[in-house]
Amino acid sequence: MTFSLIAKDPADGAIGVIVASRFFACGAAVPYVGAAVAVATQAFCNPVWGTEGRRRLAMAESAQDVLGDFVRRDAGQAIRQAHMLDAQGNFAAHTGADCVDWAGHLIARDHSVAGNMLTGPEVIKATSEAYAAQTDLPFAQRLIAAMQAGEAAGGDKRGRQAAGLVIHRGEDHPWLDIRADDHSDPLAELARLWDVAQERYVHFAKAMPTAANFSGLPTREGIDADIQRAEAARKAAGIISRSYAIDAE
Repeated sequence: MTFSLIAKDPADGAIGVIVASRFFACGAAVPYVGAAVAVATQAFCNPVWGTEGRRRLAMAESAQDVLGDFVRRDAGQAIRQAHMLDAQGNFAAHTGADCVDWAGHLIARDHSVAGNMLTGPEVIKATSEAYAAQTDLPFAQRLIAAMQAGEAAGGDKRGRQAAGLVIHRGEDHPWLDIRADDHSDPLAELARLWDVAQERYVHFAKAMPTAANFSGLPTREGIDADIQRAEAARKAAGIISRSYAIDAE
């Protein structure tokens, strides 16, 4: 009922998981991301594969070992699908024998793609090829564009409803976490949200505390100026805000 992409940004080591499905709120059910690891659990998803997997991967267990253990322990493994990235940069994937066709996965050097209830294998192939080809895009845009290529190749054979994108930049908390839970074109909605994030959110995120810097940037100094410069540049370029927000009068 889902296809998803896990990748690591070679530029800064950020970890991203993006998912799309004809299933409500898939962005809440599928991705489990940590500072340097990620799990996507789907089909008849088992959330414990996500929570336990993320914890064990963060403790330097290999993706192959963790996934193999889950398959051995879970009596429902035949209807599960999962792929994951470990702290060493290795990927592993499992597609249960009873996942609804078309179902399968693809592991590349720096990303993995998995899906079930798809129109065919061309979906994950197109997703992987698009991700590999579009190295000029910012990481979030690259992930969205790759999934849109998969959707254009057929996507979920039942249609579309939801999507989600989570990116961590070396922290246990997300740098970005956006979702479209019930939408006629959820990947396009993620793209819109990413555009809106450029207006204020990405500038605010620079000040967020980290494990190494507990206070982050504890004042607004610099943040407001960055927001004003971004707004001025957007208006000078004739770009209209895509936000639905309404300012108070």
